[in-house]
Amino acid sequence: MSYRLGVDVGGTFTDVLLANEETGETYRAKTSSTPTDQSVGVLRGMEQVCQQAGISLAEVAEVLHGTTVATNAILEGKGAKVGLVTTQGFRQVLQIARSFVPGGLAGWIIWPKPEPLAALENTVEVKERIGAKGEVVTELDEQDVRDKLRYLKSQGVEALSVSLINSYANTSHEQRIGAIAREELGSIPISLSSEVLPEIREYERAITTVANAYVQPQVALYMDNLESKVKVPGSDTKLYILKSDGGLISATTAADNPVSVMMSGPAGGVVGAVYFAEQAGFSDFLTIDMGGTSTDVALVQGLTPRVGRETTVGDLTVRATSVDVRTVGAGGGSIAHVPPLTRALRVGPQSAGASPGPAAYGSGGTEPTVTDANVVLGYLPSDLAGGEISLQKDKASAAVATIMEATGLPSVEAAASGIVDIVNENMFGALRLVSVQQGFDPRDFALVAFGGAGPLHANALGKLTGSWPVIVPPSPGVLCAYGDATTSVKGEAVRTLVRRFSALSDDSLKEELHERAEVARATLRNDEIADDLHRIEYQVDLRYHGQGFEIPVTVDIEKFDGNGGGLDSLRKAFDAEHQRLFSFLLERNEHEIVSVRASASGPRPNVATTSIAAGSTDPSTAHTGSTQIYVEGAYVKANVYDRSKLLANNEISGPAIVSEMDSTTLILPGHFATVHASGSLLIRPIQGN
Repeated sequence: MSYRLGVDVGGTFTDVLLANEETGETYRAKTSSTPTDQSVGVLRGMEQVCQQAGISLAEVAEVLHGTTVATNAILEGKGAKVGLVTTQGFRQVLQIARSFVPGGLAGWIIWPKPEPLAALENTVEVKERIGAKGEVVTELDEQDVRDKLRYLKSQGVEALSVSLINSYANTSHEQRIGAIAREELGSIPISLSSEVLPEIREYERAITTVANAYVQPQVALYMDNLESKVKVPGSDTKLYILKSDGGLISATTAADNPVSVMMSGPAGGVVGAVYFAEQAGFSDFLTIDMGGTSTDVALVQGLTPRVGRETTVGDLTVRATSVDVRTVGAGGGSIAHVPPLTRALRVGPQSAGASPGPAAYGSGGTEPTVTDANVVLGYLPSDLAGGEISLQKDKASAAVATIMEATGLPSVEAAASGIVDIVNENMFGALRLVSVQQGFDPRDFALVAFGGAGPLHANALGKLTGSWPVIVPPSPGVLCAYGDATTSVKGEAVRTLVRRFSALSDDSLKEELHERAEVARATLRNDEIADDLHRIEYQVDLRYHGQGFEIPVTVDIEKFDGNGGGLDSLRKAFDAEHQRLFSFLLERNEHEIVSVRASASGPRPNVATTSIAAGSTDPSTAHTGSTQIYVEGAYVKANVYDRSKLLANNEISGPAIVSEMDSTTLILPGHFATVHASGSLLIRPIQGN
């Protein structure tokens, strides 16, 4: 039998899912994350899930991993000491940036400007110049390069980035500097902008290349460490890493280009949501992935996640293709607090994380968290993660009582309700960013909720957004790992073009797109995936001539059939998207292509879909008892169900709690859940509510 193993590392838990490709049978494990060395938690979870399945790790054919190593290196400021080589006259490229200050006018006064990832004293200029069309304006002075690299060596740089002006149009000078650097600096990682991001815009290319160099040593070390442990003697196990855009790349490629995996973890959840939403019959939906530290939200239309051209981690924004995921500091471990000046209750973004964790974990945490509030309200069972964590209600109540005292609320339950209401509003705000702010009405979408804490808050978020049904997939707590295990290898190639439509023809653009496709196919061919199994998709970045930004538009290659409809189809698609985003068109301005892009994806893995046994609407076979929960200012009786015993067609009326190993689903009064044949719970309001 063939097995695929998906692994997702979160701030609090590491999730593992093992899938039998022939039967579709799955096994799952959830273990505490180990922030000091993520591979420890990963290996522990892998051993647990293999033990459940009765197999050895050597029998796993592929390990698909969503990792936060690159993200954490940025957020914690623990990357390498980076040297930057630029063209003479451009040494302050990172300091000048885009002269953008976030926030209102007061930002100019109070905003602490982040330090660049490559310090000015570790940035050097070399004598050379490439023109905008790729012509050599000034020849590269190789002796000058050697002198500057020796200076960087004396500075003790641990990684090198090279970003020369216009190198996207001619890579020769960067390639030569890279070769000289290997002679002068030895084996330190080297990132060339012409390889990391061969696109127009000097600052974006420079910061992305520097970021790649900044995290490269740490990511490479992690990949080597994990790969050595995964490939046990006698096995032929392959390790793949999930990219930010939802595709897979080899661990070696990820180590060379870590900037492409910065949103690896969140992308896995969106891919998993697509997998189960499709089975439940829904193609347009919002996703909410609520973990222990943060919540990630995204929008999916036509079973295709919206993809952006930028990735933001903390204060850093780099140019890298990623699923358009927005993150808010609202998780189960988010800490509730009352600032003395305002005396207004706030939740997050600070988190108790995995250690010490919420007060209810009994591991030394004393500050009130969202998990503690849910325990006080009676929404959570006595233990989590299949018994790995026991919850202590007395400690949760003591922690939440500090909020009651600080706010003057009448009871601990009222304080806990306030915490839950605020964290729900925080997540609702994030959902509006990917829907309303992008021109979409959330009422036109379903809502897929997952993560360990997502199903607990899903019904309330459905009420806030008007997105129905709320879909809770099977194994929601390990859905990111499921997404890792059910996606495919993907390669991408891009080229800056900058051509007005009047200077293009259908044939010339089609030729450019096909050239990019050939480059993108290389990743799949390296994994010995036959060309006839490649799925090619094309995209162009368009703008009106004179605009300072562009909009990505998907190319329907069938329109480029020789009848002259290709460019016209792009024009119409761009105008429609511009109208939706900004509510106006520049009809007198000519359209202009900035970049062309092609992606090549391998076939989706042959993981058989599962279905659960059918039953009637009566869910009594899964009923395990009842409990008292606090809802809308009063205690009410809620039935409790074991999700593993539910049958297709069962209907559960709220208030109710559905428990499983990796998550808990809360169904509020006035709502009901139907069990779909695929195993998903579909929550809707009862008519009239």
